[in-house]
Amino acid sequence: MRRRLVIPAVGVVAIAATAGLIAGGVLWPNRLPAAGYAVRGVDVSAYQGAIDWPVLAAEDLDFAVIKATEGRGFVDERFADNWAEARATSLAVGAYHFVTFEASAEEQLANVIATVPVVEGALPITVDLEFYGEHFASPPDAELVRGIVDPLLAGLEQHYGSPPILYTTAEAYERYVRDRYPANPIWIRDVVLPPTLPDDRDWTIWQYSNRDRLPGYDGVEPFIDMNVLAGGPERLQELLGE
Repeated sequence: MRRRLVIPAVGVVAIAATAGLIAGGVLWPNRLPAAGYAVRGVDVSAYQGAIDWPVLAAEDLDFAVIKATEGRGFVDERFADNWAEARATSLAVGAYHFVTFEASAEEQLANVIATVPVVEGALPITVDLEFYGEHFASPPDAELVRGIVDPLLAGLEQHYGSPPILYTTAEAYERYVRDRYPANPIWIRDVVLPPTLPDDRDWTIWQYSNRDRLPGYDGVEPFIDMNVLAGGPERLQELLGE
């Protein structure tokens, strides 16, 4: 029989203090392992407000991925400005689409194509597959989700000329992605520990923090997501088609 774990009062205080530092964006659990990767980037949306891209790009960043669309008809209000202004910097730039489970693949594909231009030297389009809202408690069936994601990925690859990057969380990966989509680079979110995929697949991008603060934006969201790329500058050039 397992003994009941008793945490001394001082331990409870230390745990609470550590949790507070993490929640406040002061302590980054993944900062040390992430520092071992040479290529860093951010992902942003309208929540970061108006972005001063030259200021943000100067923060030792190599790439930026910008929210473009969601579901069948939503377009991020800052996408057009972010896309144009980020591309005027030295950053490698890409766009992402947030998948919803209430719209068909055809509707979502049309939304992306109508919003994100085809340009040389851009990162592959990213498809963001994760739980949201009521789906955290009641995740959709894998057959339903793959019925959306499979044709969406195929249509985006045909239109933009390269396999989309697939952004996902550990939970969504296990339910929908494991042992599938071998041609699509994986962008995995893990803000606590360095990620290990359950099917021993290599990840391409790792979102290691959602609580960083950088200069250059003034939105309602004080934090910004930070990412690293496996494979170094050479892999970044490959993704850009160079």
